[in-house]
Amino acid sequence: MEEVRVFPLTCAVQNYAWGKLGLDSEVANLMMGGDPVAVVEDRKPYAELWMGAHPKGDAQIKDNRIAQTTLGEWIAHFPACLGSKVKDTFQGQLPFLFKVLSVNTALSIQAHPNRELAARLHAQFPEHYPDNNHKPEMAIALTRFQGLCGFRPAEEILGFLKTVPEFHALVGNEAADELRGSVGNVVHMSQVLKKCFTRMMNCEKKVFVDQLNMLVKRVTEEGAAGKDTSSSNGDLLLHLHSQYPGDIGCFSIYFLNHMLLEPGQAMFLGANEPHAYLYGDCVECMACSDNTVRAGLTPKYIDVNTLCEMLNYSPAPASSKIFPCVQDASDPCVSLYDPPVPDFTVMRIQVPASVKQYTVAPVDSASILLVIEGDAMATSAAALSDITLRRGTVLFISANESVSLHITCPSGMTMFRACCLL
Repeated sequence: MEEVRVFPLTCAVQNYAWGKLGLDSEVANLMMGGDPVAVVEDRKPYAELWMGAHPKGDAQIKDNRIAQTTLGEWIAHFPACLGSKVKDTFQGQLPFLFKVLSVNTALSIQAHPNRELAARLHAQFPEHYPDNNHKPEMAIALTRFQGLCGFRPAEEILGFLKTVPEFHALVGNEAADELRGSVGNVVHMSQVLKKCFTRMMNCEKKVFVDQLNMLVKRVTEEGAAGKDTSSSNGDLLLHLHSQYPGDIGCFSIYFLNHMLLEPGQAMFLGANEPHAYLYGDCVECMACSDNTVRAGLTPKYIDVNTLCEMLNYSPAPASSKIFPCVQDASDPCVSLYDPPVPDFTVMRIQVPASVKQYTVAPVDSASILLVIEGDAMATSAAALSDITLRRGTVLFISANESVSLHITCPSGMTMFRACCLL
């Protein structure tokens, strides 16, 4: 097996039911651009594009002169391609999985465990938690993107407890009064917030279904009468209920921040951060794990007790959940999304129309480059030949290798690059 250090990839597409259909999906459009002979079915969901070496979706090396090989197999043969620090720190494994998501239907109330909890869950329930790694992740919007993230400020939750009697009925008078009395005491606030959320999530099914049906009926009638339903978060409630009727997760909108990300904005989802993706297209990068604890808005396995016990119950406004990017000091075309975990960093590369020659700089880590917009011819001493880049092309770049781009389109280029900057 010849060691080539820069090559294009054919990546796995996941057709989960919650994905956008046909060419409404950014995943499908990127797939079509990256492989012009690909076929997209109008009524088929295209949910995720997996770019990495995860065993459930290991990318194929896309070069006829190399024997059919997956990226994971390639890295196993040539671990030096990861970079010495990455290879030693992550035992010869690519530490991240890079994705594009196209979300049409809400994607579960969930959180991801830290390493300690992941190891315990994997040992006890390997059928539900398939590895012992943590799974911090970052979502960067490609289109307007909606999600839920983190607990709202107490004042907002108390406001809903006042204006949404059906929500109040699930939390209960005692817990609601305790929450009201804890304002100003950070430690006590977290304890009481946990009590309120846990009480709601553990309600008997008949109780919460009856309250949800009453709430949906009331909001629907108020809307039909031309009344403002924003005090009940009416539009979002009806949207989620239409997708998951009778699901306790519909009430989570009164606890969790409703996030509206513009393209380029991001949210970082560290260990124990409650969240859900609701609608839109995003680039996502995560530690290479499959561990997710879910408790609503999903047909998958639900583990309410673990979720309620593990969560970070620190209330904060939605604005604080937007993760800032910073401009790379050495390259004005690069914006860095550098989270507080060692597993991954994401770069957004925006090359203006006036620039026709651009160099993807070497870093001391293997990286995966995704072309979102633009066309170029890529050359590298580490590649077997020149590589045509277009919308949807995915390129693996070994550590400490550069790639020169001759940009052939009139409008510049937009790319995302995932790597591990230790």
